Amino acid sequence: MGRGVIKREGKKLSLSGLIVRIALVLSVLAAATIGIIILTTTTANDLMSIDKKELPNIPSNVLPPYSATSFVSADDQTQLSGWFFKTDDPISTIIVVHDTQSNRLPFNVSMVQMIEDFLNMHFNVFLFDLRNSGESSGAICGYGYLEWMDVLGAIKHVKKISVTTDVILYGIGSGCSACLLAMDKLPPSSDTEVLEGYSQRIQDLGFDATYISGIILDSPAKNSDDYIVPFVEKKSKMAFITKYFVPYAIRISSGESGSVNLATEISRLPIPVCIMYGGRDTFVGSDKIGQIVEERKRLNPNTTKSMMISGAGYCEAYMIDPEGYRAMLKEFLEQYFK
Repeated sequence: MGRGVIKREGKKLSLSGLIVRIALVLSVLAAATIGIIILTTTTANDLMSIDKKELPNIPSNVLPPYSATSFVSADDQTQLSGWFFKTDDPISTIIVVHDTQSNRLPFNVSMVQMIEDFLNMHFNVFLFDLRNSGESSGAICGYGYLEWMDVLGAIKHVKKISVTTDVILYGIGSGCSACLLAMDKLPPSSDTEVLEGYSQRIQDLGFDATYISGIILDSPAKNSDDYIVPFVEKKSKMAFITKYFVPYAIRISSGESGSVNLATEISRLPIPVCIMYGGRDTFVGSDKIGQIVEERKRLNPNTTKSMMISGAGYCEAYMIDPEGYRAMLKEFLEQYFK
């Protein structure tokens, strides 16, 4: 006798059993979703509520003469503090915008030599603390998504206290994002028809995008979210998931809906641009900054300067090679503004 094949019919799942299984799967998914939301919210709140970095104790006789000043951010709420350094017959005013977890002296006492360089070249200098930094008010930071309002407030204040007819922005780290976002919020001109498409708050600033005559960017990222992701990876054990959601949560908390392609913004700027960065930047990525430089020079070769300092990490270029860094800034300013 040959062996026959015995067929066994599978046990049919009852309707009630199917419903129970589906409900179980949905419950697990719901619990996972709630967990991710809680973790995302907690991480975003922690990153926005970091402790401010106080100003270093630098003797007043070390700094060039300055005027202490205060002003309000463009949000009309946050009080900001700064120093205004004035020179004779100024060509323009350089406004320094520092990184997250920094203050108006991003390079500490080493900043003095740079300030003196600017003044000797007949550029006024304005240093100020962004919100939740140094002596400024504010309990949270936004990695550029809130600070762009501080930049606009600083420009408005400089326009009031300086005799110069334009400003040069100098962004460092996430300060690059704050500067570029601020520029993106400004109307291209002050024509009545153009201004009608902007909020009353922007219209009341009293200046447009043409008031910014140049920009220096130290460690610019390709995307505005790129200044947040490394902090998430360091902060959260579930960063492989939350790094996709925390930047969104911070944007929403700051009143911004989407991220900004900073690389595209930089490549299209109609003003002179100087890009400084470190060859060992693993924070936003030196290779990515190199791509920004390459694209900028392809589109605007005659208005672009750049310098990569090997051995320097994120925002470390000046500290690693201060002489080379300052020489490039001098070359940039002399070529395009003197």
